[in-house]
Amino acid sequence: MFPSRRPPFHPADRGIGPNIGYQSKVRVIDRYKVIGFISSGTYGRVYKAVGRHGQTGEFAIKKFKPDKEGEQIQYTGISQSAVREMALCSELSHMNVIKLIEIILEDKCIFMVFEYAEHDLLQIIHHHTQPTRHPIPPSTVKSIMFQLLNGCQYLHANWVLHRDLKPANIMVTSSGEVKIGDLGLARLFNKPLHSLYSGDKVVVTIWYRAPELLLGSRHYTPAIDMWAVGCIFAELLSLRPIFKGEEAKMDSKKTVPFQRNQMQKIVEIIGLPTKEKWPHLVNMPEYPQLSTLSSSTHPKSGSNLEKWYYSTINSHSATSAPSSNVSLGAEGYRLLSGLLEYDPEKRLTAQQALQHPFFSTGDKVSSNCFEGLGGKMEYPHRRVSQDDNDIRTSSLPGTKRSGLPDDSRPVKRLKESGV
Repeated sequence: MFPSRRPPFHPADRGIGPNIGYQSKVRVIDRYKVIGFISSGTYGRVYKAVGRHGQTGEFAIKKFKPDKEGEQIQYTGISQSAVREMALCSELSHMNVIKLIEIILEDKCIFMVFEYAEHDLLQIIHHHTQPTRHPIPPSTVKSIMFQLLNGCQYLHANWVLHRDLKPANIMVTSSGEVKIGDLGLARLFNKPLHSLYSGDKVVVTIWYRAPELLLGSRHYTPAIDMWAVGCIFAELLSLRPIFKGEEAKMDSKKTVPFQRNQMQKIVEIIGLPTKEKWPHLVNMPEYPQLSTLSSSTHPKSGSNLEKWYYSTINSHSATSAPSSNVSLGAEGYRLLSGLLEYDPEKRLTAQQALQHPFFSTGDKVSSNCFEGLGGKMEYPHRRVSQDDNDIRTSSLPGTKRSGLPDDSRPVKRLKESGV
């Protein structure tokens, strides 16, 4: 990180760890034994490994492919995404953020070595749809949400926006610790030199993208992460994305189209936003587009979110414990509606959400989201493949993500996996 951009980190109250060393004269296979291949995406590949020198635990090694240009393969340097992820992860240290162990530079490749997590939220949600839909226990939902918010609060307190929160990027260890992963789109927001829009025009996977982003806002805040957390909360309850829109692609001039379908999905549940409830709405570049959307609710009658929420948790009653409605109940709805608030200035912050009565009523919040499940629930471990497990090969990454044969979800959603 550049000194002039560095936020006011304070080790005493923010838990910042020591700087991570960059290892340039160490071969990755001399320090780690690769067990198998986990997943790949546009950035490169992720492998599971164990240490060769007595390092405790297991590791996920993220190998970035170097940037290459044109038909003539020519090394052009390190991607902005990799640089940001290295810079931020090197300084962040928190129980609910995935821990970077070390960085190894070898043969123009970057290897980021992280602690390993056996599960992610997408995998856990998927497990609850097989063979038939059965709800995630309320105590588990509550623990996951508290830990996720705790990680967000830490990032935001240290001036870091994640900008790509979604179930596939939320890791869960076998001991029930929730850890925010994949900071490839994360960035500092304490002193932006330009509007945040000018750097990365498209952030956050479409289903989790906040309305201010959909409406073309040139500036945005940690509130975009909190909208995504609200979407994740809803998905933990219903086992399907609450706003499952289709993304309109950029044109040849790289202009960002209005995401009409995604905005329509939001409007169908929350109603049309109004300038009375969101004063800055009229200043949004895409504000005129709202008049072309149809709402199933009258603007003054509020949204269908409450109806959606209660029909979702009541549909669980036949298959879940009687305490479900007590644990989720009215406070669960208030938390959800506070996170899915149109106006980013009124949306709950991570700090406010952590203080919400949802976490102090009903089931006590556990630091282990699997606590109390006993032998009733055994989540499958992340699938590790032996087909493509040579970490030293220079082949270009594919787009597959191991272990989730769910054809109802788009391929692009499955290919991206945090570590």
